[in-house]
Amino acid sequence: MALLNREYRNIFLLFIQNSKKFWINPSAAARYLTFLALMFTILPVIAENWIASAESIREQLAKNIQNNQDSAVQINLQRFYAQRDYQPVWTLAGHSAVLLDTALVLIRQADEEGLSSNDYHIESLRKLRNETSDPISLLLELDTTRSLLALAHDLHSGRLTASLADPDWHIPQQQFDPVTFLQQALTSGKLEQAFADLPPDIPQYRSLKQLLNKFRTLVAADTIWTRIPEETSLIRPHTRHTSIPQVRQRIQEAYHIFEKPEYGIVVSDSEFYDDQLEIAVKAFQRQHGLNADGIIGKNTRRAMNITPGEHVQQLRITLERLRWLPRKLGDRYILVNIAGFNLVAVQENVRVLDMKIVVGRDYRSTPSFNSKITHLVLNPYWNVPASIARKDLLPKQRYNPDYFASEGIRVFSDYKYESELNPDFIDWHSTSRSLPYILRQDPGRRNALGTIKFMFPNPFSIYLHDTPSKYLFQKDIRTFSSGCIRLEKPLQLAEFVLGQSFEQADIAEKISSGKTQTVHLPEKIPVYLLYLTAWSDEQGEVYFSSDVYGRDKRALAYAHW
Repeated sequence: MALLNREYRNIFLLFIQNSKKFWINPSAAARYLTFLALMFTILPVIAENWIASAESIREQLAKNIQNNQDSAVQINLQRFYAQRDYQPVWTLAGHSAVLLDTALVLIRQADEEGLSSNDYHIESLRKLRNETSDPISLLLELDTTRSLLALAHDLHSGRLTASLADPDWHIPQQQFDPVTFLQQALTSGKLEQAFADLPPDIPQYRSLKQLLNKFRTLVAADTIWTRIPEETSLIRPHTRHTSIPQVRQRIQEAYHIFEKPEYGIVVSDSEFYDDQLEIAVKAFQRQHGLNADGIIGKNTRRAMNITPGEHVQQLRITLERLRWLPRKLGDRYILVNIAGFNLVAVQENVRVLDMKIVVGRDYRSTPSFNSKITHLVLNPYWNVPASIARKDLLPKQRYNPDYFASEGIRVFSDYKYESELNPDFIDWHSTSRSLPYILRQDPGRRNALGTIKFMFPNPFSIYLHDTPSKYLFQKDIRTFSSGCIRLEKPLQLAEFVLGQSFEQADIAEKISSGKTQTVHLPEKIPVYLLYLTAWSDEQGEVYFSSDVYGRDKRALAYAHW
């Protein structure tokens, strides 16, 4: 502000020196007074574009904090410059602006990460850069630093506040100090590499990012994919249908983006659903989380009618969710993809187990959280939650008085499970909606938890377990549980979590005994329950699923993406 005050003083002195002329020529005095008013209005604005110096930076930051401009952002900016004695960063008088240009490139590349360079004011920065010659203006200096600090944080920990964008996400979002990061990156002289190392360093993130930029290219070119007519009839292999030519064209469009060999079929006008097209449709179904039966129904049509723009949004929010995760998941861990109805076990970055799962119904949706598996329960009892007992089981007992007995469900007066009651002596039709009884299902082939359950502490009473309803794994949309995760391959998962002690635990023999037993793990195994509608395998092939719980839609609306 010292420079600004000096300019005010010079204008005032000039007015005094010319006062005699103004007495003689009033019109000149009027014009000069108008000029003064204009100068006193625009000088504060011009000051923002004055040369960046330690003095001007210190004064401007103090002014910004005094005016409460984005307090959290301003505090970081203040910390950053205070640590370097308020010296400018992006160029000093007499030096080239190569570092500044590197910073602008990094900001422009935010789009490639599923972020938006507009959120970091790339256009205004580029405009200032084009209008500014060396040395750099104060406004360009501060705004570049402000944008880079924000970008560094968002690349590392995510742009959105996870708990607000997705209230069902309960994995703590990682903390990150962008000020320390940027100082170290500048000191190292490797600014580009430092920013390249910020996003998750996992193959899945890289595969999704690469595909995102392919879809962005399609959207930029206003590409419109062939749409399959919506109808109720099923299209089966080896039949004729008027929609088959459109299906062929849609598969060809998929080939150009995914380059899957199965999609490389010859385009023709034939309405006959031949073997070659069946192979391609089954591959398409597998890629979109559907059962690969080759039958084109509503779910397959819906997947085929997703637009490039919708895939861009799907990939953007998935990359954001991956940035919310801890950087170190563990040497051995389990990843449950709720949206993809899939579970993988990972050891030393290699997937050693893959299986289908069943998750919670819409109104009992499975939340996203992390914990550690501590023990297994073999031949478990099922202590029926009160809400399930009231909403699901009570109506069945009212309809069939023998239902509880046939399913091995016993009735108790309290959670001590000591005072058992005879269901035949209870008038279930007059029972209040609060259901003043406790239900428990005995171990056995009808038990809802199957023969084994995997326990990990969490506030949602969620666990992984076996199931007698194996047929549900053949469904496309597997939302049938009450929130817990039903496993396609529970014994293989037990082998993974127990490791070398699996054989010593005699799991199969203990299950055969029918007795309820607890087996503690030699080491706790991290488990992550995530919601990802896009993911990739070890070969980098990307798969999709529908937004069954609407969480992507909700998060995208929150982000205004």
